Amino acid sequence: MAANSLFNSLNIGLTIGLTGGIGSGKSSVARLFAKHGIEIVDADSIARDVVAVGEPVLSTIADYFGDNALLEDGSLNRAFVRQLTFSDPAKKTWLNATLHPLIRERLLSSMHAASSAYCIVDVPLLTENNMKGLFTRVLVVDCSEALQLERALTRDNSDEKVIKNIIAAQAKREERKAIADDIIENTGTLAELQKQVDKLHAFYCSLLK
Repeated sequence: MAANSLFNSLNIGLTIGLTGGIGSGKSSVARLFAKHGIEIVDADSIARDVVAVGEPVLSTIADYFGDNALLEDGSLNRAFVRQLTFSDPAKKTWLNATLHPLIRERLLSSMHAASSAYCIVDVPLLTENNMKGLFTRVLVVDCSEALQLERALTRDNSDEKVIKNIIAAQAKREERKAIADDIIENTGTLAELQKQVDKLHAFYCSLLK
């Protein structure tokens, strides 16, 4: 079913797909919208729920990757699966094809259940997974790669090479901005970020009148 048909059948209202690269400040933007009483649908959280213990897809993954794909407690062995999919594009393609329909179904259900004036859907890989069509508008949080690296290193206390590899694997800034309806330039203070969010909140509310 096409995205527009899904929207029509579910009667989903104004939905804003929020995305940005690692260290862009996307989560900070989501929290600022939440302060306005706007519900945040977290795609990462949904992706974790889909493979939680007891979910049928776990046995499907174990059948494909082998018993080592599950830990002793029955949960997904993320490190093992990540290593296999990183080294084998075919396995990554299979996993994405298996999980993405489930994630998308729950994402749409959560969007439909939102009761605020509009909802923000936090999707880190929105651009990479060609999900623009699921949302009324796409909001991109942008900053330089140098600033992304600085923030991610401070926040995650990770190895610089790891962060650089993540940035390289994600969509380019130009690719995200090319599909954006709205852009927040997160290069200043929290107060400046707040002003941009406040302005967009007022704009989104105006679209509902």
